[in-house]
Amino acid sequence: MSGATGVPEVTDADFEAEVVRSEKPVLVEFTADWCPPCRQMAPVLSSLAAEEGERLRVVQLNVDANPATTNAFKVLSMPTFMVFEGGEPVKSMVGARAKRRLLEELSDVL
Repeated sequence: MSGATGVPEVTDADFEAEVVRSEKPVLVEFTADWCPPCRQMAPVLSSLAAEEGERLRVVQLNVDANPATTNAFKVLSMPTFMVFEGGEPVKSMVGARAKRRLLEELSDVL
């Protein structure tokens, strides 16, 4: 299922299959409908997914609808971006950011 941005949404139910067991690194945006900075990130994530889709999977998780995963990773602020590689969170970034900065921060996993 795709979110409003066209970026696929993951849930508590499929997080393990979609993120933890992914063959390639996954960037998860922990987001919420009530979060304006999250909405600002929508075009950035769509663009990132389109350009880096071969090397990086980009997904969203709605924190309000998926409290188990949100709590498991102690996510307190929106948006929080977490990169999962080999099933483990390897990087965490909090707050909206420009695409260029996001790419710089992802350079070690791309």
